[in-house]
Amino acid sequence: MLRVWHRPAWAAITMSTQRLRDEDYRDYSSTDASPEESPSEGLNNFSSSGSYMRFGESNSTTWFQTLIHLLKSNIGTGLLGLPLAVKNAGILMGPLSLLVIGLVAVHCMRILVKCAHHFCYRLNKPFVDYGDTVMYGLEASPVSWLRNHAHWGRRIVDFFLIVTQLGFCCIYFVFLADNFKQVIETANGTTSNCHNNETVILTPTMDSRLYMLVFLPFVVLLVFVRNLRALSIFSLLANITMAVSLVMIYQFTVQNIPDPSHLPLVASWKTYPLFFGTAIFAFEGIGMVLPLENKMKDPKKFSLILYVGMTIVTALYVSLGILGYLQFGANIQGSITLNLPNCWLYQSVKLLYSIGIFFTYALQFYVPAEIIIPFFVARGPEHCELVIDLSVRTMLVCLTCVLAILIPRLDLVISLVGSVSSSALALIIPPLLEITTYYSEGMSPITIVKDALISILGFVGFVVGTCLTLYELIQPSSAPIFVNSTSAFV
Repeated sequence: MLRVWHRPAWAAITMSTQRLRDEDYRDYSSTDASPEESPSEGLNNFSSSGSYMRFGESNSTTWFQTLIHLLKSNIGTGLLGLPLAVKNAGILMGPLSLLVIGLVAVHCMRILVKCAHHFCYRLNKPFVDYGDTVMYGLEASPVSWLRNHAHWGRRIVDFFLIVTQLGFCCIYFVFLADNFKQVIETANGTTSNCHNNETVILTPTMDSRLYMLVFLPFVVLLVFVRNLRALSIFSLLANITMAVSLVMIYQFTVQNIPDPSHLPLVASWKTYPLFFGTAIFAFEGIGMVLPLENKMKDPKKFSLILYVGMTIVTALYVSLGILGYLQFGANIQGSITLNLPNCWLYQSVKLLYSIGIFFTYALQFYVPAEIIIPFFVARGPEHCELVIDLSVRTMLVCLTCVLAILIPRLDLVISLVGSVSSSALALIIPPLLEITTYYSEGMSPITIVKDALISILGFVGFVVGTCLTLYELIQPSSAPIFVNSTSAFV
């Protein structure tokens, strides 16, 4: 679901294009303003009496709506890959590590919110996004070189946001192809009995990469919908289908759990970086915390909502990771949906979740589109704005499809995206931001050491996870498992 909406950034890097060509190109895809309200009108609603972050009270969300958005933003394909992540860490080490990473990730979210509050109050601004906060944090740094290059803070954040969101889109292509391929190949052996252990003979169809090409034109048409309000219908469909699918997945994993005594408590250290990449990918929801708080009627409650929401998310992550690994053991695949039995009930679960992921593609795509498209539209003729817009969207979708074709293993794509970009956004940048923001005002040595340790943890995960995933892609230690789950609970 929706993870983060940011205002155009490349436009700020070049000339003052702001909203592209004097408001002629009206793309209101960020949460900073609704389609009925321009950003400047939203700013007029700001009261400078210390109540920052107020754009449009009529569009503000209640605490319950914010909680639902927070949950939806963190539950996606990353959740389905956690059973394999637990396998890569061990049945004991995996859940414990998930808890630790969850606590650290939530703490970093809280750091980002605190620093954003600081600059909103200090600079008398109604709202600052992630990139703004990092830029202002560098401007407040006691190091002159960082102050002189503060604008690179926004560019770095935008770069990692683009990599992360386009990475999500690549993962969606692989997920769709793998699940549809399995459903089609097992169609002849699909039964109405979900409990008998039957050997299913697959009917070979075509390579999963060809399935990605089949989905390509439909995804291109989907991203041509540029208005978030119009996409809300698709978002609702995605939420319903994914919620129903998750209930059915949990219902299956708790049944007839095999003896777990043969599962290792701690897995090999060589596979632990793959666990880290998948885990931090699942927890990378830090980019959406500021937009969500900005739209709240009572932002003072956001900290409580953040803790409650992320507690629920962490509980879901840990429980599905444990149950999925216990149920399928060594046969667990990159997505737990690929392990579900070949009966019509669970085949429909795969299709339902795939439909939800398909519609979610457009929502995740809005983030890089809103950052990249203004850069190109501002440099083209005014009468070609729509053509340029749609052309860039098409090229970006084709790029994600090509990358997915080059790396068709779902588990490795998730781990690579998590290691490369999610670790930077969720673990490395926020602690450093706290140091640059508050160091000149006085910080305790304990806080500095704590922030340094978190950033070092994120950086080590970034380097080791990325290197190991790339090595696994070049020289795979073992072929991906393509057995059906009916053989996993014999």
